[in-house]
Amino acid sequence: MGCRDVHAATVLAFLSGTASVAGLLAAVLLPNWRQMRLYTFNKNEKNVTVYTGLWIKCARFDGSRDCVIYDPQWYTAVDQLDLRVLQFALPLSMGTAVSALFLCLVGMCNTAFVSSVPNLKLARCLVNSAGCHLVAGLLFLLACAICLTPSVWVIFYNNYLNRKYEPVFSFDVSVFIAIASAGGLFFTSIMLFLWYCACKSSPSPFWQPLYPHAPSMHSYAAQPYSARSRLSAIEIDIPVVTHAS
Repeated sequence: MGCRDVHAATVLAFLSGTASVAGLLAAVLLPNWRQMRLYTFNKNEKNVTVYTGLWIKCARFDGSRDCVIYDPQWYTAVDQLDLRVLQFALPLSMGTAVSALFLCLVGMCNTAFVSSVPNLKLARCLVNSAGCHLVAGLLFLLACAICLTPSVWVIFYNNYLNRKYEPVFSFDVSVFIAIASAGGLFFTSIMLFLWYCACKSSPSPFWQPLYPHAPSMHSYAAQPYSARSRLSAIEIDIPVVTHAS
């Protein structure tokens, strides 16, 4: 694995993380977290399906794409606990994943454009590629946990609603999008961890997440060796002889 170059693993991780964030955004905005089917026994009327999202609610007749009832203020009156939790969890997961994407991008840019020889004066302040990718992997894993837990809870809470009321509730496509996005975040973190584990055996201190001390330049280039350096610590007195006339 080319640790000193931008490797395919880090590029794939960045693309996977970007796709996962896009999936989370779609899951947050789509009004398709829960469906409620309302049946009628009147042959002159149509059944109604209520689509519930995190922010809006829409009621449609069967075979129609237009909302008979559209409630844009639904987010202020959510009466279902799982959706209320998702209103906070998914934006938090997105923010965490975006921060991880930024760190991953910084790590790739650092690998591609920064000199391989560190500056001794800035060695303690440098954020190296390994540190960026390692922290980004941890953030992706955290974002996965924040997203996955309440998304899976929707499935169990849906069964609870069917037992408590009537079997008219079903979870919708946004649940699958959120779970798939969480899987993408987990895959992204695994890719970054694998890259770090493969590269940390390199002798260069650039593959350590933090510098315990300023790296020595002996690791990168041989120091010039002169004869004067061997005599630098030895004082030599040369006597001066004068002849009296």
